[in-house]
Amino acid sequence: MSPEILTFGCRLNAYESEAMRALASGVENTVVVNTCAVTAEAERQARQTIRRLAREKPGVDIVVTGCAAQIDPAAWAALPGVTRVLGNEDKLKPESWAIGAGSAVSDIMAARETAPHMVTEFAGRARAFVQVQQGCDHRCTFCVIPFGRGPNRSVPIGAAVSQVRTLVEAGFREIVLTGVDIASYGPDLPGSPSLGQLARRLLAMVPELPRLRLSSIDPAAIDDDMWRLIADEPRLMPHLHLSLQAGSDLILKRMKRRHLTADAMATIRRARSLRPGIAIGADLIAGFPTETDALFQETLDFIEAADMPFVHVFPYSERPGTPAAKMPAVPKALRRARAAALRATGARATERFLAGHIGREVVLLTESGDTGHSEHFAPVRLAVATEPGQVMVARVTGSTGSVLLAEAA
Repeated sequence: MSPEILTFGCRLNAYESEAMRALASGVENTVVVNTCAVTAEAERQARQTIRRLAREKPGVDIVVTGCAAQIDPAAWAALPGVTRVLGNEDKLKPESWAIGAGSAVSDIMAARETAPHMVTEFAGRARAFVQVQQGCDHRCTFCVIPFGRGPNRSVPIGAAVSQVRTLVEAGFREIVLTGVDIASYGPDLPGSPSLGQLARRLLAMVPELPRLRLSSIDPAAIDDDMWRLIADEPRLMPHLHLSLQAGSDLILKRMKRRHLTADAMATIRRARSLRPGIAIGADLIAGFPTETDALFQETLDFIEAADMPFVHVFPYSERPGTPAAKMPAVPKALRRARAAALRATGARATERFLAGHIGREVVLLTESGDTGHSEHFAPVRLAVATEPGQVMVARVTGSTGSVLLAEAA
């Protein structure tokens, strides 16, 4: 028996939740809340969940971990029902889950090495995540995550291959490489391998893996080996999700990003020339401090021109201790309005992208019941439910504008 684990935030957190589920096997009467610090809303939802647990499950041990807990452990320890707070390093240590281990607030330290616990199950998921990198050496002005995750550390290629092989043997047909900044993989390892070299080795050494996918990647740091895989490797899924954040050069500079709009557009065009039909997505922040109507229009125009079907939009959220939190703020109502405008632009691109698949065949990974995702990560609804975790060919018969409708080919 394992504790109940509630996960907020990124795919890396999802991976680490599964690692904790295995490490804490046998721990009873416990709920683990794995927090996120990317936005104030993510923290609010976690606090709300903890207060609800304290009301609805009196006597249960509530353990809080994740980036928000790493950054401000005392604040989370003070919430009702919380019995322990674990830092991001401690949550992946077996001794942290020994019966009776720990105190109200564990020592919170930034990890200096990465040795992820071997994860073999992902509850309720058809695809598996593999952590290949942890932490971040960059200091974007809006981001608090380096304070929660520490500096960049990479998982050795051999360890990553072993993890992927184990997951494939367990029946997973798709692996997603994840981390805080996966494009920064490798400089701390012998020989300084790149992310592309890691992916190439994984595919060569685990030939039975049908599908490899990348999580969000910095457009300024795609290496030559990764470009060759995008061009030539069908098992690398035709889906590139960029950590873009804005489409205005002035805002990108104020964010302290490593790319400008010309760099991002060049990345998108190169990807489409090498892999025609590739799906492009992006993370975007609406209403960053100092963003005028004209600067926002630049981002809106860029997204329209880039025709990206999968945009993930956040209204800007102040993070205490970051430089952006001290900059002149955009009113919150205007942030929300701009986020809605970006989502509407993205939704039109999604509709066009999906409509282009009608009458074609897609290869999808089946998930729960009649749902799945294509190789482009487009959501698919099948006419007849099928067993989850299968890679199958389906013919697209229509689209709702946000979901492909298909039947087995």
